[in-house]
Amino acid sequence: MYAKCGFLQDAERLFSSSPNLDPVSYNIMISGYVKSGRFHEARSLFDQMPKKGCVSYTTMIMGFASKGYWREAIGIFKEMRCGGILPNEVTLASLISACSGFGGISICRMLHGLAVKVILDEFVIVSTNLLHMYCVCGSLNDGRDLFNQMLEKNVVSWNVMLNGYAKAGDVELARELFEKIPVMEKDVVSWGTIVDAYVQVDWLSEALTMFCAMLREGVEASDVMIVDLVSACARLSATLEGFQLHGRIVKAGFECYDFVQATIIHFYAACGRVDLAYLQFEVGVKDHLPSRNAVIAGYIRNGMIEQARLLFDEMAERDVSSWSSMIAGYAHSEQPNIALELFHEMIVCGMQPNQITLASVFSAIASLGMLNEGRWAHEYVQNNCIPLNDNLSAAIIDMYAKCGSINAALEVFCQIRERASTVSPWNAMICGLAMHGHANLSLEIYSYLERRHHIKQNSVTFIGVLTACCHAGLVELGEKYFKRMKNVYNIDPGIKHYGCMVDLLGRAGRLEEAEKMIMSMPMKADVVIWGTLLAACRTHGNVDIGERASENLAKLEPCHGGGKILLSNLYADAGRWEDVFSVRRAMQNQRVKKSPGYSGVV
Repeated sequence: MYAKCGFLQDAERLFSSSPNLDPVSYNIMISGYVKSGRFHEARSLFDQMPKKGCVSYTTMIMGFASKGYWREAIGIFKEMRCGGILPNEVTLASLISACSGFGGISICRMLHGLAVKVILDEFVIVSTNLLHMYCVCGSLNDGRDLFNQMLEKNVVSWNVMLNGYAKAGDVELARELFEKIPVMEKDVVSWGTIVDAYVQVDWLSEALTMFCAMLREGVEASDVMIVDLVSACARLSATLEGFQLHGRIVKAGFECYDFVQATIIHFYAACGRVDLAYLQFEVGVKDHLPSRNAVIAGYIRNGMIEQARLLFDEMAERDVSSWSSMIAGYAHSEQPNIALELFHEMIVCGMQPNQITLASVFSAIASLGMLNEGRWAHEYVQNNCIPLNDNLSAAIIDMYAKCGSINAALEVFCQIRERASTVSPWNAMICGLAMHGHANLSLEIYSYLERRHHIKQNSVTFIGVLTACCHAGLVELGEKYFKRMKNVYNIDPGIKHYGCMVDLLGRAGRLEEAEKMIMSMPMKADVVIWGTLLAACRTHGNVDIGERASENLAKLEPCHGGGKILLSNLYADAGRWEDVFSVRRAMQNQRVKKSPGYSGVV
């Protein structure tokens, strides 16, 4: 009794003073140790037992399994088998549970075979745990075969199979199985799983349909389900569906939960309805920090940095999210100096920044070209043992590259390259090298990236690659990568990719091809692309295409001084002085001035 209630000292005293200890006493004491996490004492007492039975072994296996010590659980099970003790259904179910998520498919099949051998596979607890293990291992076919063979199924069995389909993204099979679940067996987990399955693949209307059907069946929604649905509406900017869901939330009484309120605020802000986000904040608990942070983030997302700052300055309490939002807001709204001021103020206040904060800080430093400030911030990261995740690593690499220290960027990249799980650090290095004119090294790093099949490339990757090809004059290679974007990686070229190709073809003097590519673009060419073609025409002396480029440039920006200067110089190179004077007079009449250049790197 003492051990079961957690009074281990009293239990130990009574146990040690008992003259005749039977296996039941040992088992109770071992169970008490295990539940309290005192595994060393449990193992020591277990080893002292004069006679161990199935219950003793099962108690140990269950205890170690519940804490994730699967190797120890397997070791005890092996001892049990060597001792000639047959497991029962609880023993085997506990062992299977311990191995789920750690053992591979071979261990799963071995345990399945053992269950059949000792005639325990017909117990629903054993078969359900095996089913869960198959699903966790990603072997849905084995799991489905086992599920179909199960003589007895309970609500857990149905939910495990349903969750397996949902996690694999196979929503159609998940829905088919859900419809087969007996009405009395469907619980909030079943409904939540099918709703989440639709949410994960962004089938929002289907998710909301199932959610409403669940409410009609009298099943109460969980707060987690509510938050997931509202977050999905925010992610997809599904304003109408979000409005409807908000009404359901109010009707069900979930609006009183602070974290639900914060999610609703985030939804309205993500959909551009900052007025409704602030109204939701006003009617809620104003001192709830996540809700206030959600409003600030909403203001910033919608370009209302001044309103965000007012709310930030009013805060009696701030957390790292509050500071991070404001620093990111200033860094990305062309006010990097204020971002750095806030960062230093944050440190003075004793608030340690996280990786998200620091990524914004390095972005601000990069835009200012302040290499010494960047070195100081990098040292701050190292001295405070802040781990480099992919986004922070990419920000540091990008900062060094934009501040002119490409060797420092390479040093950081080499430190994190092998453990990078996303393409962000690779993109930063490829683009940085291309920007510095190290085209061959940039393309060499890209070739390493191509061999890492687990890292998914994106559109930014190819901007760096095509830029490198431009600087090196590798026209054929650039054309090859441009085609591979769509054909191999299923990435639709954007306007920046087309801009790189126009630049590449223009530098090579293939102006007709460059113009043809512009005319075949799926989107409208911008000022940069027409300006690039015009500059190439000036370099290669092609007046005809240059005039057409200038005309299109003027349609987009009539007072584009740089374009008119290029056209004037093109005419001058061709000796067409009347046209030169005509362009100059037009510039004077329109009061067009060429914008002076500047550099932030000193």
